[in-house]
Amino acid sequence: MGEREDLVYQAKLAEQAERYDEMVVSMKNVAGMNVELTVEERNLLSVAYKNVIGARRASWRIISSIEQREENKAGEEKLKMIREYRQTVKHSVKKWKV
Repeated sequence: MGEREDLVYQAKLAEQAERYDEMVVSMKNVAGMNVELTVEERNLLSVAYKNVIGARRASWRIISSIEQREENKAGEEKLKMIREYRQTVKHSVKKWKV
């Protein structure tokens, strides 16, 4: 197999193993070859990003919900920890922007 086919196969393996970060890397490498992507390759890239971003967005929503719930009862120290962690998750989402 050629490099392109190997990368696509790696992406498929990563998808089956639910290792979407690795799937994104493989498909970004395919996209970086400056060739038109096939329908299958576009779908793989889309699935990879959807899952990577979706998981991080869900984390962000959960942390934001905890922050709102704790604002009334948590001490400042806990609230500060929650906000710092939310920023960590936010940066993780931004890291994956295309």
